[in-house]
Amino acid sequence: MSISRREMLLHTGLLAGVTAVGGFAVADSAGTPKSGADANLFTRLDEFVRQYMEEMKAPGMTLALADRKGLRRVVHYGFGDVERRAPVQDEELFEIGSISKSFVAICLLQLHDEGKLDLHKPIVEYLPWFRIDSAFAPITTHHLLTHGAGLPGNAPLLPSDPALRHRAAYAPGEHFHYCNMGYQALGDLAWTLDGRELPELIRKRIFEPLGMTRSEPVITHDIRDRIVKNYQPFQSDRPGTRDARLAEAPGIIYTGGAGCVLATAKDMGAYLRMIANGGEGPNGRRLMSKESFALFTKAHIVAPEFGPTASYGYGIAVDKLDGHTVVRHTGGMVSFMSSLLVDIDNGVGAFASINAQQGYRPTAVTQFAVQLMREQQASKPLPIIPAANPALQVPNAADYAGSYQQSGGGKLEIEASGDKLFLVRTTGKVPLQPAGAPGAFIVADGGKSHFPLVFGRADAKDPKSAVVEAAWGGDWYTNAKYQGEKQFNAPKQWQSYVGHYRNENPWIGSIRIVLRKGRLWIDGMMPLEAAGDRFNLRDQPHSPEWIQFGEVVNGRCMRLKLSGEDLWRVATA
Repeated sequence: MSISRREMLLHTGLLAGVTAVGGFAVADSAGTPKSGADANLFTRLDEFVRQYMEEMKAPGMTLALADRKGLRRVVHYGFGDVERRAPVQDEELFEIGSISKSFVAICLLQLHDEGKLDLHKPIVEYLPWFRIDSAFAPITTHHLLTHGAGLPGNAPLLPSDPALRHRAAYAPGEHFHYCNMGYQALGDLAWTLDGRELPELIRKRIFEPLGMTRSEPVITHDIRDRIVKNYQPFQSDRPGTRDARLAEAPGIIYTGGAGCVLATAKDMGAYLRMIANGGEGPNGRRLMSKESFALFTKAHIVAPEFGPTASYGYGIAVDKLDGHTVVRHTGGMVSFMSSLLVDIDNGVGAFASINAQQGYRPTAVTQFAVQLMREQQASKPLPIIPAANPALQVPNAADYAGSYQQSGGGKLEIEASGDKLFLVRTTGKVPLQPAGAPGAFIVADGGKSHFPLVFGRADAKDPKSAVVEAAWGGDWYTNAKYQGEKQFNAPKQWQSYVGHYRNENPWIGSIRIVLRKGRLWIDGMMPLEAAGDRFNLRDQPHSPEWIQFGEVVNGRCMRLKLSGEDLWRVATA
């Protein structure tokens, strides 16, 4: 049986608010304020979102716009249920991921306002059960709020091994390292000081004062029927291209401070308005003091993980956009991707969430939305739609073209055609899709490759130096321009560590250890550095993340610990 788009929209009650941009569904919420002055702004935003979602292969998106006066727009794009071709519903919940950290920070700032929390008191004086080893000054709430504690980011807060203690890698405040575990601890700190567990605390301290009546402070199966249908990669153990197959994600239960909030776009509009108003909620009621809001949005620590100009406040990044001060955060869950951005100079903000996990966040959408509102507010011409970003577009594609030879006889032939790059195989040409990191590409053949293809330059610090090598998992290739060493030694024991390790926790999943150029690597991209009984991850110079290999059976390591979390070897590639 077929169903027309009109019949589908009538069935869902959304026809009145739906337009089409080149056949692309756009559904305005029935509660969205209408203004003739906004018509051009909304049309331009819709056209950009259409372009963006088609490029990124996103199934559906919800979006809220707000300013200091209130909600400007709630709009849904694409589909909440791809199989049924059904649009997102107004009341459906989206998991906002790490944007939840700002909620935790606000609760703690409220407790600070109440005299119950000293932000600079050692955290173990509040949480004596928190197992930390440090040769440096004490770690405080301030350090955890700013991701400056020097602790592993995704380790279990309470490791199953009672003897394991989290080691601080450097003096607190010295470096930024994103730390989900720290916000788990901060959620427990709020519980300890308030007496109510974090979900109830968020509901009473933030949701109710702001009128966020449809949001939920905890992800459980009890509310799964209220959550928009959501998707994850069908093959989640390997890098995937933008158009890789998706599958409906299983339900999860999550109650911790690193990412526990679910919300509707309309409710997030109330949250945007509060931030735009400097911490003031409805009817002039402040959610926190002016002094605490200043701490919330202060650039406490440089945060390069958020971008070259970004710093971090309390639970939110602080940055500049076109010379304006903005606060922003993204959130990535098992099957959601979200972005929040507020221009606090001009008091305009946007929130967007996509019901799939495809490795990116909709920051381009919130940024363009804020730029549109800001220019409209100043009675200036609206900015033009950002340039398209095709999946296979490769800047300087010709840099990588040529033949690469492996010492054992293997060969890679890379061909450039305009701004596209191809791996030439006997069966044909396979396009390469940029993987995000410089010189890294996903082999766009349906996600069958377990590793990205990574190119290296003659001078790793000079992006204009010649491309001289390529690596694919444990395989290493060089071209005629390579002039470095070709023989490398590694301890014999390291060969036993090579393999595929897995933990069914969806935030951990699979990692593959390979041996290449005398070093061990995670997933062929992240180098390991031997340090006593452990290996340090060296994707960042000061990373506190580590790996420790366990029991060896028949020449194969059967278990490893990743910053305290166990993964087990599986007998697959």
